[in-house]
Amino acid sequence: MKLATRINSFLRIEGYDLEKTLSDFKNLGLGYVDLNYPEHIVGYEADSMKALLEKYDLQLNGVALRFRNEFINGELGNSDSTVADKALQLCKDAADYCRAVGGKVVTIWLGYDGFDYSFQINYKKVWDQIIKAYQEIADYAPDLKISIEYKPFQPRAYAFVEGMGVTGMILHDVNRENIGVTLDYCHMLMKHENPAFAADIFGSQNKLYGIHLNDGYGLNDDGLMVGTSTPFKTLEMLYYLKKHNYDGVIYFDTFPIIEGAVEECERNIEMIHYMDKLIDRLGLNYIQSIIDKNDAVAASQLMFDFFKGGE
Repeated sequence: MKLATRINSFLRIEGYDLEKTLSDFKNLGLGYVDLNYPEHIVGYEADSMKALLEKYDLQLNGVALRFRNEFINGELGNSDSTVADKALQLCKDAADYCRAVGGKVVTIWLGYDGFDYSFQINYKKVWDQIIKAYQEIADYAPDLKISIEYKPFQPRAYAFVEGMGVTGMILHDVNRENIGVTLDYCHMLMKHENPAFAADIFGSQNKLYGIHLNDGYGLNDDGLMVGTSTPFKTLEMLYYLKKHNYDGVIYFDTFPIIEGAVEECERNIEMIHYMDKLIDRLGLNYIQSIIDKNDAVAASQLMFDFFKGGE
């Protein structure tokens, strides 16, 4: 199982010492790193970052775009073409850095492309602009996976790329082999989606490029430890990852504020390995047989089976 976790949490708590953070990652048994671009790469050219990761026996999974400052009224869909062009160039620069350090995935979350008021944006114009931008990014880096991460709101009242349906429409319109999806568990709860639903659909289409695991209550991007709020939904999602042979990295996108980052990551690792064993003990075929019954009582019994540890 390929595992990674948030660098941000460790950096904040450990005093912004990247090398100390990577050492913690290695000691935890993690094998992969995702870097926010450009904030995590400041002061590290691609060669020096690659050497630093190799020092701690870590591999770059990919980079995740972070848009700040001038992009707060929109990124790729910004009505100011100068700003939109800068956002597009930032994505291309991120792809170049990802490739140079040995990563495979460029994750694009458009947090500011959206709206807060009725009559505020031209929906079709923004749609066409974002589709064209994704096409250009995918064509610029055909050797990389360009992954769309969606979120229904925050920081905007309404995000433009807000759920699995809209994201699926974008994949259709972009129509490139190397465009796919990163699923963030909390984001899906906020949208009132069942995470397993998206994992099954995108997984069956080989368009599942990233998984951000965490937990929450659906009203906010809580970033709680894995399996602490909705464990059965987490189990169901993990089942579909196994069913569709997902071989990408599972990234712990949790937010330790009071908790220690190292200790929280240890719990996430322990939980996901435990859940993985529960699924294996019951078996994919048995779980599928329950699903095929389309019976709520049988599904409830399956939950008891999980409670009993698959015995």
